[in-house]
Amino acid sequence: MSWATKYIEKLLNGETVKFRPKGNSMLPKIKSGQLCTVEPITNINQLNINDIVLCKVHGKQYLHLVKAIKDNQVQIGNNKGYINGWTSFKNVFGRLINIED
Repeated sequence: MSWATKYIEKLLNGETVKFRPKGNSMLPKIKSGQLCTVEPITNINQLNINDIVLCKVHGKQYLHLVKAIKDNQVQIGNNKGYINGWTSFKNVFGRLINIED
C-alpha cells in the first residue's frame, strides 16, 4: 500500500479527506507536513490548469499540479518544473481545496 491509498479509497467513495503529505516538490505552494484538504472529483470539466490533485501517474501516487488537459488525459507535474507524465482522468481522484499549517 502506498502513502495515499487509504485517502484515494475514501475519495472514490465520495468522501473529502485531510492529510499531511511529506516532501518538498510542491514548495512554496505546499510545505511538507501542512494539513491538506482534498475533495472528490468526478468530471474532467471540474479541472483547471494549475489545480493541485491527488492522482496516480505510472503507478505512483502524487499530490501535484495539473500542467495540461487533453481529451480524457491529464498531464501532472510538481512545482519545481518536473513533469511526471500523462495519466487518464480515471487516475485523478481529488482536488486540493484547502491548506492549513
